[in-house]
This record gives sequence, C-alpha cells and structure tokens, in this order.
Amino acid sequence: MFHCIPLWRCNRHVETIDKRHCTLNYVPDEIYRYARSLEELMLDANQLRDLPKPLFQLLKLRKLTVSDNEIARLPSEIGNLTELVELDLSRNDIIELPENISNCKSLQVADFSGNPLLRLPESFAQLQHLTTLSINDISLQTLPENIGSLSYLVSLELRENVLTFLPESLSQLHKLEELDIGNNELYKLPQSIGCLISLKNLWLDGNHLSEIPAELCNIKSLLCLDLSENKLEFLPEELGGLVSLTDLLVSQNSLEYIPESIGKLKNLSILKADLNKLTLLPETIGNCESLTELVLTENQIQTLPASIGKLKRLSNLNCDRNNLTLLPKQIGGCSSLNVFTVRDNYLKKIPPELSQATELHVLDVSGNRLPYLPMSLTTLHLKALWLSENQSKPLLTFQTDEDPDSGEKVLTCVVLPQQPSDSGYDNLARFGALESLVNGMADEAWDGKAMNRISSIHFLDEGEDDDDDPGTLLRRATPHPGELKTMKKAAENLRNDLNAAKGLDSNKNEVNNAADGVTTSV
Repeated sequence: MFHCIPLWRCNRHVETIDKRHCTLNYVPDEIYRYARSLEELMLDANQLRDLPKPLFQLLKLRKLTVSDNEIARLPSEIGNLTELVELDLSRNDIIELPENISNCKSLQVADFSGNPLLRLPESFAQLQHLTTLSINDISLQTLPENIGSLSYLVSLELRENVLTFLPESLSQLHKLEELDIGNNELYKLPQSIGCLISLKNLWLDGNHLSEIPAELCNIKSLLCLDLSENKLEFLPEELGGLVSLTDLLVSQNSLEYIPESIGKLKNLSILKADLNKLTLLPETIGNCESLTELVLTENQIQTLPASIGKLKRLSNLNCDRNNLTLLPKQIGGCSSLNVFTVRDNYLKKIPPELSQATELHVLDVSGNRLPYLPMSLTTLHLKALWLSENQSKPLLTFQTDEDPDSGEKVLTCVVLPQQPSDSGYDNLARFGALESLVNGMADEAWDGKAMNRISSIHFLDEGEDDDDDPGTLLRRATPHPGELKTMKKAAENLRNDLNAAKGLDSNKNEVNNAADGVTTSV
C-alpha cells in the first residue's frame, strides 16, 4: 500500500531560510540542499564561530546576514557570491576583510559595524554598485584614498571610530545623501566637503572641530546638520546659504554668537544651542518663521530679542540657566508656544503680555527673583506652573495682592516672593505637607473670607534693608506643619468659644474676623 508524500517535502525550491536566534554553533547542513534556489539566509544572533566553505557555494544568495555572532574571520571564498546584494557582518570579531570581497560586484548594502577592523582593503572601492555602507563602533583609523570611486554610495555611516581626517576623494561621492562621522577624532574638515551636492543629513558631533569651512554652506540640499560636542567658537557667516536646513544642532560648543545670516533659514524648525557662551540672539532670529523648538539652556544670555514674538510656530522655548533679567513683552506673540521654561535666571517681572500666548500649558519660572506674577496669567489654561524646585504639585493656590508702587493687582502665594534656596530639594516633603494642610483645613467660613484676609506678604518701605534682594516682596517664615495644626486648633477653639459666649447672629462677623485674624498669621 502506497502513502502519499506531502508536497512540501518534495519541494526543493526554497528561497529564504531564517535561522535567527536559534542558538546555533554551526551552520546546519540542511541549508546546502537548497543551493540552486536559496536567495536569503539569515543566521543572526547565534553562536557561530566560523563560516564553512560550502556556504559560499550558495551562488544564488542575494542576502546574507550573520550579525551578533562570534565570527573571527571572513573567508576569501566570499568573493564567490557574485550575486550578493546585502551583507550584514555587524557585531562579530572580524579583524580584516579579504581583498577579493571586491568580486561581489552586485553588493549594494554592507554593514561591518562593531568589528575590530582597523582598515578597509583598497580593492573595496571597486564595489561600484554599493549604495549603503555602515562601519560604526569599531576602530577604523583611515578610509581608502580611492573611496570616491564608490560613485553610487548614498549612505555612509562611520560613527564611533578613530578617524583623524577625511580623504579628498570623499568629495567625489556626488550621490551621497547621508554622512555620519560623529564621535571620531576629526580636528578639521576638508574644504572639498562642500562638493557633496546631494547631501541631506550630516552628523559631525563628538569631534574636535574648532571651525567649519564656509564651503560647507554651499550644500543647498542639506536638511540636518549636527555640530554638537565640538570646540566651535563661531559659525561661518555663510550659514544662511543652507536654505533647506530644518535641524541645526550646535549644543556643547564655545559659541559666543550666532551669525545674523541665520535669519535666511526660512525652513529651520529646530535650533539647539545649549551649553555654549552665547550672550545674545540676533534680531534676525525672528525671520526663522518655521522655528518650532529653540533650546538655549546654559548660556550667558541677558535678554531675548523683541523679534522673537514673530515666531508664530514656536512651541518649545527653553532658556534655563542664563542671565536673563527681563523678557520682552513681544513674547506674547508666540501664539503656538506650549512649553516655556526660564528656570534659574534673574527675572524680576513676567510681562503681562505673556498671557497672549494662549496655547501655553507649561511655564517654569523657578529660581528667579519674582516678587509676584501678573494677574493676566489667570486667563491661561496652564497645566503646570513651576515657581520653586521644591514644589510637590505642578500648580499652587494663589491669592491677590496689590503692588503699592504701581497700584496693579498681582498674584502671590506661599513661594512668592522668590528667594535663593540653599537647601535644594530637602524641603520637598515640607512644602508638600504645607500645601496639603492649608488645602485640607478650609471650611465654608474660611472659603468665604480667604480672598479678603490680611496678607502676610508686604512690600519693603523706603529705608528698609534687605541684604538678599532689595525692593522685593517679603513673607514671614513659614511655620512647621506641626505648628500650623496647633494654630488651626487654637483658632477653631477661639471661634467656638466666642460664638457660644455671645450666641447672637449679629455678632457672627466679628467673631469670624477675630478667628480669621489668628489663622491668617499662619
């Protein structure tokens, strides 16, 4: 009696084999059965130590990936795979590539990242169809002088190597769109880098560059330029030539100014210039009409230009840890502003016009010298307002007060006027307990009179001295929560005793006023 053999057992035409994450110590022999048809072989994340010679008789292979193994040597037989299009050898222990890898004439995508390679063979430049080359996180010291022969190269990744210079022939890569040479040992860029006319993304971060050649600004197609973590003291005046630029990252340098020509970057969306030595922004920054994110943290900026109000699309503005003493009233023109932080500056006033930025949801003004906040801020739908690093809640309960100098009504609370803090975050629990206690002790009588009670905050009169910050609002020392409970109980007992003694409704207001007077002293 004959049994039917399933068709899948008869089928020898297999194009793809996926043996990733299979804890393999060697390449399974069954793979070689499909030598006539196999096009894709994936052996990533195993424990392979070598690639056997029979593997390179799979002449139909178009994709071979063996990343995350323990392979120490790439056999010269790799040159047999003339139809190979994609080769991934990343994160192995390969110390050199054989010269005859150049026989892989069809190779388009190659990844050698995470191997202890020191150099590429000169013959490598003969891979005329190569479009993507990744050699990240190794110890590559030099590039072949003839690398410019890779005329079809679109993406070149060389991050985290020890390259000290770029060969002049690199400028011949006219189709190159992405060049990543971040975290190397570059001290200078060749002027010929401006010949990369198709370049869209250029990462130069984490090097030792002290200047950028003006020729770089000739690349009209450039969208992203990352120059962060270098030693730049200035940017070329020709910066405005990068007319397509959307992202400019210059964080952690020694820049003292940004050139006026930045105003020509109409497409600029993100500008990160934190951790520099900037003292001001050019007025032309207001012409960057597409700007959505501006990060200026940890500089020496004393004031923002009035033109900043022209940035209608700006949603995130960070000016923490600068030397700001005032904000321009035009800041309210940033109609899309969502997050505005000016922590740790020297501000003594917030302009009322800030309330015109109706999309503002997060405002951080902690660590300044503010005696009060403008009443206009009550029109905003804030989700978080930070006045102190010790806050336990994003929003505090405010009361109204009056500035005797101007007569305007202002907002005050327990952390206003602001005073320099010596204790850091040690008071976090105390402030949390204080706010919880004050909110929890309110009753109907308290709610009705809270806004009319005598404020413990007062302005300094002429002749009074304040060593820390003359001319600002003062508040009495905040009692410990335990003292507050005692005061609260005493106030309640006093009110109850007075009501019981007099028992007349007509005297109710007087009794409440006496009790409130005691409570207000808290």
